[in-house]
Amino acid sequence: MSLVTPRHADELSRGAQQLAVELTAETQAKLLAYLALLIKWNKAYNLTAVRNPDEMVSRHLLDSLSVVPFVEALGDNWLDVGSGGGMPGIPLAILFPERHFTLLDSNGKKTRFLTQVKLELKLANLEVVHNRVEAFTPAQPFSGIVSRAFSSLEDFSNWTRHLGDGETRWLAMKGLHPDDELQALPADFHVESAHQLEVPGCQGQRHLLILRRTL
Repeated sequence: MSLVTPRHADELSRGAQQLAVELTAETQAKLLAYLALLIKWNKAYNLTAVRNPDEMVSRHLLDSLSVVPFVEALGDNWLDVGSGGGMPGIPLAILFPERHFTLLDSNGKKTRFLTQVKLELKLANLEVVHNRVEAFTPAQPFSGIVSRAFSSLEDFSNWTRHLGDGETRWLAMKGLHPDDELQALPADFHVESAHQLEVPGCQGQRHLLILRRTL
């Protein structure tokens, strides 16, 4: 029995249309292949708390695609910090094959899964790094750093400060608007913009905060 059903494919196609994200046949096939790997490996590796495959299209794929317009408007060198099961980094890497995405996680099981996805889907624009964010020292600053339910805004900013510069945008994907967390934002970071995201099929609020650093 296939792990991914026609219902999943239809939900992805309709959801992407609602998000105004254009999917080619190849892109959709790769997203569904990634979903199949996520369902398969999740049973042994506990990659995501979402256990029901029928919830994964909205809560993982479409949630990741909801930030596509914001990524599209920025640079070519991206970091997904605390990537876990690969959200949003893998869907974004599939959508933007001309851009480079580094997926960073300190959990060895999760980076093994991410490496397997890279190999099976032939994602040449993807790099997987098994390291703690504080210890990671890339060759150059990233143009964008994204996190999805990784940490508080304070920790996200402090732990990744050394990975960006004055041109970098930090994209924090959140549920409820994090008013309390904003009070603790480090003095050298400010919110450039905040957006409420409408994710097809997702219950509850979703927000994106775009941060910049004042050098």
